[in-house]
Amino acid sequence: MSSALIIGDGPGGLSAALYLAKNDIETTIFGQDETPMHYAMLYNYLGIPEMAGSEFQEIGRQQATGFGANLVDASVEKAEKTDDGFTITANSGDTYSGKYLIIATGPNRELAESLGLERGDDGAIGATREAETEVENLFVVGRTTRPHQVQAIISAGDGASAALLILSKEKKEGKRFCDWDEVES
Repeated sequence: MSSALIIGDGPGGLSAALYLAKNDIETTIFGQDETPMHYAMLYNYLGIPEMAGSEFQEIGRQQATGFGANLVDASVEKAEKTDDGFTITANSGDTYSGKYLIIATGPNRELAESLGLERGDDGAIGATREAETEVENLFVVGRTTRPHQVQAIISAGDGASAALLILSKEKKEGKRFCDWDEVES
């Protein structure tokens, strides 16, 4: 089974974790629920008339773990590229390995830079529209790559895009994967 590590448990990281875990990718997400979402009031998130950011976070964490994502209450001290993926070291000293790494650390770009990614003139870490970077199987989502578009819905969309690209690589042998569920009749 393939595995993904996600650093950051805001909307981008939780969205990626939800899509990956729902589709049987072993997923570990690292965060301490210290996202700025706890200061947000959502009025502009499509499908949600209004919701406090803390409630949004609680629901998102429950959704991701409900589909099997492993949520680790830790910060990440170090990330390294290996021959077969990535190894990260949590602040507890524990190490974790995975084929894919998604960085969703908001304005903190140090881990991305430690893996060889560079900030552009606007402070953003460069990535494709699907959050893919120049480092194989490394993705950056949300504010990490879009510092001037700080919106929960954009970050969640970035996380979903990264996850769908990983799922395309794993499940469709180069063809695009679509996570589409239908109402049971």
